[in-house]
Amino acid sequence: MSAASDERHVFEVVSTRDVHVGRILALRVDEVRMPDGSVHSREVVEHLGAVAVAAVDDDGQVVLIHQYRHPLGKRLWELPAGLIDRADEDPLATAKRELVEEAGVTAANWSVLVDVAPSPGFTDEVLRVYLATGLSDTARQHMGEEEADLEVHRVPLAEAVRMTMAGEVVNAAAVSGILAAHAALSGAVRARPADAPWLDRPTAFTDRH
Repeated sequence: MSAASDERHVFEVVSTRDVHVGRILALRVDEVRMPDGSVHSREVVEHLGAVAVAAVDDDGQVVLIHQYRHPLGKRLWELPAGLIDRADEDPLATAKRELVEEAGVTAANWSVLVDVAPSPGFTDEVLRVYLATGLSDTARQHMGEEEADLEVHRVPLAEAVRMTMAGEVVNAAAVSGILAAHAALSGAVRARPADAPWLDRPTAFTDRH
């Protein structure tokens, strides 16, 4: 990034108001001053940060879950994933917990694959996707009605890549995680350390509490 980028217009928030504050998200409207001096409204969904796990076993199979998602009205192929409940919660600890709760799996080795902002045009949500290897089975925990209904599968990573490219996998964390896991495990790129800085981790919603 060039030094000139630091001199670009600052999009000043003139005022802000809450429309809705719920359990896992809030909707606010910001009045933002544009480069030409005009002020325009921007709707922003504040969201808890989240993590997902591309867990790949010694046979080259990735753990996928098949879960009903009401907004889309159907089951989606996803990676084990979950929300970060507290501002002081370690995202790696969240990832380890979700892998056990949703898939009944623990992992010996962890690294960071990608950080994903699914819809930055209206939400500050960012997900961190981890790579987990050295898998072991453990007792799966059912934490709620959605988790109790999900199905756990192990799919060859190459098949998961095919499913993604064919449009059979559309969940943002799953798409990015599957492709990034394939790239990392093939040697094309190197994953980051598990404790790599997360510069874009969302904080607005947790700061409310």
